[in-house]
Amino acid sequence: MNFDFVSKETWLYRINPSLKLIIMVILFILILLIHRLNMLVYLTAFSFLLFWLFSGHNVKVKSLLLLPFILVFASTASSMIMFGKGDVIWVKWGLIQISEESFYRGLHIGFRAFVFALLGLLFTLSTRPVMLFYSLMQQLKLKPAYAYSFMAGFRLLPIIAEEFVTIRNAVKVRVVNHKNGVGGAFFTFRSYALPLLAQSIRRAHRIAVAMEAKRFSGSGKRTYFYHIGFSKVDGLFLVVIMAMVMISYYASGTYPIFPVEDVRYQG
Repeated sequence: MNFDFVSKETWLYRINPSLKLIIMVILFILILLIHRLNMLVYLTAFSFLLFWLFSGHNVKVKSLLLLPFILVFASTASSMIMFGKGDVIWVKWGLIQISEESFYRGLHIGFRAFVFALLGLLFTLSTRPVMLFYSLMQQLKLKPAYAYSFMAGFRLLPIIAEEFVTIRNAVKVRVVNHKNGVGGAFFTFRSYALPLLAQSIRRAHRIAVAMEAKRFSGSGKRTYFYHIGFSKVDGLFLVVIMAMVMISYYASGTYPIFPVEDVRYQG
């Protein structure tokens, strides 16, 4: 089973993974501190363009990945719009109260959730896990025991999925009669969980013994199969992110989309 379904590699794939991770974390923190709706809308638009043009996947994959986050945007925004506080009431019907303030705050929360999703997808889709952990070991000095353990666990996921399919087929061949209700659900859970747990414990033990034999727990200097460094693409990525933030800030004041600046409730 293969998790790699990249259509083509773009320049985002050549960025140092540790640098990309640090920049994304800083950008996430910055977005949490932004209370200007127009700036957040522009940031979302730029993030969407970056994701859509340079994620390296085809239109179908990108659309399927965005669909659940569009639903998250709609649900988070509508919750605040219909039940938030406000002074200028537009619609009031029972528990539902839509005001001008709650409308803009709802959009703000929705765009914030959506831009988080876009940047998270961009990082996930343009970063190979193996290269990320090698970069964490080389640039951020993560201990090899932890990094290789995570990589081993990631590589075990397809094996566990195949074992689950094998157990499910075996249960079907044996024509096991499933009971209804809570007892049946517990029986089904036990039928799948116990074999998977036993196999996972055996496999984890073998991996631990192999890593101990290779002295992964030691503190000596190690060599690496992949050497991760820095390049001009890293500087380009930093410039692009800074340009996104500065242009969004300038455009929010010069070309505002919504007639509101700070969405925080002042009442």
